[in-house]
Amino acid sequence: MTDYEKAIDSYLRFPDRSDFVPVDEDGLKFLFADDNGLVKARFLAFSLGLNPSFEQVSRERVFEILEHLGGEVSDEFESDEETLEDDETANILSASYDDAPIIKLVNQLMIQAVKKGASDIHFEGMDNSFAVRLRVDGKLKTVKKFPKKIQDPIIARIKVVSNLDVAESRKPQDGRINLKIGNRTIDVRVSTVPSVTGEKAVLRILERSKSLVTLENVGLADHLLDLYRRNLNKPNGIILVTGPTGSGKTTTLYASLLEIASDDSNIMTIEDPVEYHMENITQVQVNQAVNVTFASAIRSFLRQDPDVILVGEIRDEETAEAAVQASLTGHLVLSTLHTNDAPTAVARLIDMDVEPFLISSSLLCTMGQRLVRRICPECRRKVKSDDYVRDYFQGEGYELDEHYIGEGCDACFGTGYKGRTGIFEIMSVNDEIRSLINRRASSGELAATAKNNGYKRMFDYGAELVRHGVTTPMELITVTRID
Repeated sequence: MTDYEKAIDSYLRFPDRSDFVPVDEDGLKFLFADDNGLVKARFLAFSLGLNPSFEQVSRERVFEILEHLGGEVSDEFESDEETLEDDETANILSASYDDAPIIKLVNQLMIQAVKKGASDIHFEGMDNSFAVRLRVDGKLKTVKKFPKKIQDPIIARIKVVSNLDVAESRKPQDGRINLKIGNRTIDVRVSTVPSVTGEKAVLRILERSKSLVTLENVGLADHLLDLYRRNLNKPNGIILVTGPTGSGKTTTLYASLLEIASDDSNIMTIEDPVEYHMENITQVQVNQAVNVTFASAIRSFLRQDPDVILVGEIRDEETAEAAVQASLTGHLVLSTLHTNDAPTAVARLIDMDVEPFLISSSLLCTMGQRLVRRICPECRRKVKSDDYVRDYFQGEGYELDEHYIGEGCDACFGTGYKGRTGIFEIMSVNDEIRSLINRRASSGELAATAKNNGYKRMFDYGAELVRHGVTTPMELITVTRID
């Protein structure tokens, strides 16, 4: 075992290692952030009989190295859980030291999830085991399986750190955890539900320290970006972003707010929950217990002299009518709607009993969006298209004899994909569209008329990404699901 391996082995068991770290740079070296870190580093080196060099660095540098050291759940640690007995569980849950096995396991799983860029962590029981799954780039993948007996202690630990009732396992609960992993600030939304195989916990990861995405970076093509910006800069009206859960609608809306936020405008939001915190914007969270709903908040906002109102989601008739009234009284309203494409948003509003003449008067544009996985640049290669893929694209008006895929490598964890980008469609409301809305035309008629005015489907947008090797044909087909 080398000096560095000895140092790392002991370092990872050291109780407080936040201000020093060993590295292998032309021999063993200890980096330290302050005097306390230097004292600990010298103590560890002396106890192991090592003779390293020492260098003072910023705390951020120490944190960066720590992130890379602490991300995986080791096999050695798994063997610790195998030895857990039921009578040890209570002591572990009440423990406050970092080396308690359950505490260590939960911490390492969360660090691993953040390192891999996961958006969600699923802790769920099976009949004879307990699984942990991560959602990375929109796809769930099982990363670890553990003995069934540690399910309850792990769920209890999650409840403890998210201030939930540990004794209540018969009903769903929601909580929140605030973490600092290295120099990254993480918000975690926690949801637990009872199931026939024990309680399941899902943790949604939101990284506050990441800078908000701008409109240039969400993936809009230049001509769509110009079209969207023209509508975004209008003084009043409604802009709707549509798509299923997890399609990036909220990110697009925050990018829109970032675009128009200024010192001379009053922007107010009502969300469920508030996912990203922004400066100079008033953000309100839905609270059913005290009757703070989307609709009631919009009505209250109108007495607060707003310029722009963001509504997290239009999900009922009351919210839809309040949003329409706000737009008709001189405010710009941004919101989301769960529909399959941009033209269907109009039909959805009519289904909510909003009068067509109100929709045609207030609606500026609807934007449909999805997220597709990007091909990993490390293992990308060109292949011949299968007959199914070639025929499918031919039916949509595209010739696709060859395309790119990702073979799978360490950089993309063997998936062939790394990161995601948006695909979009925008339907602007002009006089022709207004006329169709007033006579309750179908979404098919709206799409056909919009197409004559330059509207393109998400599939058309995604087909260009396939041609340029950004994503794969199967990913586009799966995400858009064209009939």
